[in-house]
Amino acid sequence: MSTKNTTDIQPVAPAGLAAPGGHYSHATVANGFVFVSGQLPIAPDGTRLAKASFEQQAQQVLENVAAALAAAGSGIDRLVQVRVYLDDIENWPAFNTLYAEWAGDARPSRAIVPTGPLHFGFKVEVEVVALAGSR
Repeated sequence: MSTKNTTDIQPVAPAGLAAPGGHYSHATVANGFVFVSGQLPIAPDGTRLAKASFEQQAQQVLENVAAALAAAGSGIDRLVQVRVYLDDIENWPAFNTLYAEWAGDARPSRAIVPTGPLHFGFKVEVEVVALAGSR
């Protein structure tokens, strides 16, 4: 018999993001943390930016992450861990520049993972873990 208690797990559906393309939530709050699902370069209206430049894709992904964090009541300054999936490690310098500007003083742990082709031909995907709430 399962005693699973889902009341401590709260899915988050940010109004400013396109609906998830699968069976998942953009973010979930549990035990004082916010877990943001891998965000892809998809505009709020659902437009897939697969043909956009790497920089445009990365900027959209970071905007999506920020929107998911905000909807969960958290923010960039609360980041704990960031995972970045790149289609090509050659994109790392460009990503790092955009990320540093976006993250500001926040310096969470981070992993950069070169993956080869990503879903829909995207060039970047980012997932994060942050502390819930604001400072």
